[in-house]
Amino acid sequence: MKFCLFIFVTLLAFTGFSQTKKEKGTYFLNVGASNFLGDLGGANQIGTNGLKDLELVLTRPAISGGYRYFLNNSNIIKGGLTYLRVNGDDKLTTEYFRNFRNLKFRSPILELSAIYEFYLLTESSGHLYKLKRAKGKKAQSWNIYVFGGIAGFWYNPKGPLNGRWYALRKLQTEGVRYSSINIAIPFGMGVKKTISRKIALHFEINMRKTFTDYIDDVSTVYYDYNSMLAEKGPIAAYFSDPGGQGKSYQTATGLQRGDPKDKDAYMTIQFGISYKINRMRGIFQSKF
Repeated sequence: MKFCLFIFVTLLAFTGFSQTKKEKGTYFLNVGASNFLGDLGGANQIGTNGLKDLELVLTRPAISGGYRYFLNNSNIIKGGLTYLRVNGDDKLTTEYFRNFRNLKFRSPILELSAIYEFYLLTESSGHLYKLKRAKGKKAQSWNIYVFGGIAGFWYNPKGPLNGRWYALRKLQTEGVRYSSINIAIPFGMGVKKTISRKIALHFEINMRKTFTDYIDDVSTVYYDYNSMLAEKGPIAAYFSDPGGQGKSYQTATGLQRGDPKDKDAYMTIQFGISYKINRMRGIFQSKF
């Protein structure tokens, strides 16, 4: 709740600053799809945390909105709020150890981001009266841009058992405490098509590299099953080792459960619409 309140206040302050500076800007709304790269599932081989481990069947919806602040035609700062869902499932790989591990999770992600956009191609107005045979620069309405920035996000991994989903972080399935809030580096590219003086449509591919390996609740080694059973109870013990349940050499205490060297990543592909806000007049400024 405190994190959601922080996001709301930050976005409100960002929008208020933009308006008091009396600069042009745009509000935007994006919808699309999200996916996840972590320790679960993946290609039918040892995991790499690369795009070949992407599971398209686990694609989920994503929605985002925010405000763009124009420094000039080629340089823009964007503040945004994104909600998405990510999933992972070891049953989707035939690689022996990950399939036997038998872990599965899902998690919402709520992200607040500050992003810098640099425009490689910008729209131009062309001839004033758009005459067919007029010489000079022709109008074009396409924009191509790349971007990068920083984001803070909240996540809450859950696992299934007997038709119910249990929050995994508090169970400490690897005997490790970790925060539900972390940092990501978003980067990607986009294409924007101007429709009118106020409206534009755009398409974006946005990759986030995070600084945590626990979005899927998997990172290091197997915790002792009997100790987990005694300390945290049967539910925590089950999620610590759903494949072996403390009875298999493949999941013995101290053996690899995840790979802490490869931090988790998630991505979105979205289509969106932008609405331009005109320059605001001061209270005592003449209309003429």
